[in-house]
Amino acid sequence: MTVHTHILARPCWIFDLDGTLTIPVHDFPAIRTALGMVESDTDILQFLSSLPPDESAARHARLIEIEIELAGRTAASPGAGQLLELLLQREARVGILTRNTREIALHTLGKIGLSGYFTVENVLGRDEAEPKPHPEGIEKLLEIWGSTPGETVMVGDYLFDLQVGRAAGTATIHVDSSGAFRWPEMADMSVMTLEELVEAMEAFDV
Repeated sequence: MTVHTHILARPCWIFDLDGTLTIPVHDFPAIRTALGMVESDTDILQFLSSLPPDESAARHARLIEIEIELAGRTAASPGAGQLLELLLQREARVGILTRNTREIALHTLGKIGLSGYFTVENVLGRDEAEPKPHPEGIEKLLEIWGSTPGETVMVGDYLFDLQVGRAAGTATIHVDSSGAFRWPEMADMSVMTLEELVEAMEAFDV
């Protein structure tokens, strides 16, 4: 891991939730099947928004049922609490940008014991901003905080997280427990676990 202390020292941190602050439990092929999707590579939210209103509403309701069930099965990623505690000690601003709903995100945070680190206004879901990779969510958080992209880090486990950071002009950190790091051109730093980030920050006294 190449350590970029100038990135780790930034005062504003935005996290993806599922698979980043939580242990991954989403089986996206199974979710697509449950929603009646035929194409395996179609974006779920784009697919639902393309349907007639009544059908879209019904399948959105089914998606929420699935997401609530998944939230009950997950746990915090190793190092998540340590990292947030470290950022809190540094008086950093922390937020969440998820393609889930805010309500389910808050429910998930409560389940995994991390709700105390985030205020409601700093948790943005798909109803508060255009879904990632659209940069609106980051822009809204930075407006709330009175901060700039140059002060900010976007942390996530998937391409959308890296794309949204690039689109908004923030630094990006890719968390990939497999170590495959499929999108190196999109990430300023890559780590296998949040524990690695904690170790880097402590080692370099960031």
